[in-house]
Amino acid sequence: MYFLFCIGYDQTMQNILPTVALTFFAGLSTVIGGIIVVSIPRINKSLFVFLMGLSAGAMIYLSLVEFLPSSTKVIGPLFSFISFFFGIALIGIIDSILPAHYEKYCQRKGKTYDSHLVTGWFVAFALAVHNIPEGIAVMFSSLGDMVIGISLAVATAIHNIPEGVAIATPVYKATGRKIYALGYTAVAGLAEPIGALLFYFLLKDSLSPYIIHYIFAFVAGIMVYISFDELLPSCLRQGQDHYAIAGVMTGMLIIAGSLYILH
Repeated sequence: MYFLFCIGYDQTMQNILPTVALTFFAGLSTVIGGIIVVSIPRINKSLFVFLMGLSAGAMIYLSLVEFLPSSTKVIGPLFSFISFFFGIALIGIIDSILPAHYEKYCQRKGKTYDSHLVTGWFVAFALAVHNIPEGIAVMFSSLGDMVIGISLAVATAIHNIPEGVAIATPVYKATGRKIYALGYTAVAGLAEPIGALLFYFLLKDSLSPYIIHYIFAFVAGIMVYISFDELLPSCLRQGQDHYAIAGVMTGMLIIAGSLYILH
């Protein structure tokens, strides 16, 4: 993705508006994944395991095949390594705090603690953070060349759909509420245009490929941690290992296809 940030761009509001529209299109495609999940009449155990495996496969493949190698090329293996494991450390700390506080809250309020909802929170957080550099990529590439920007937005939208599935599946499973599942996917998707706009107006004069690729490596660490600590264990606890593996492979295949279109 380095070339996306080496393209010159015209900083006029007239040119910004179409690029903002593209980032909204790419980001809110996560809602399509949510719609797919809530449109299923009943998510049985096998389907739940498959969808969670798909989510894990998509996040692992995107992190290890695209984000981390891309970061290593631009900022070098050492800084890529540091950013990657800083992401893991940060989400690990949050993981050690949030579930315990949520469980105590449930006990005080007499509510049922549901690990699936916690998983949904983590996935939504990770993908919201992950969507910010994607939005920046779509915006700045569009400002340089609208054709490239449209291509990138379409490819981003394609692989944001399984990410929407990743968010909506555990939330819908935990709450049974369509509005919650769709709301979480929308919030994560909106991080893409909002993050891109913030970066544009605050850092447009100092934004560089190096900053973006630090973020990519950091996000890769977060997504890998959540995949191995939340999503895959949720699959394997159900005793449907073959469905989990099928989901993982399908998720990887979808992301591989979207990256092929992008490149």
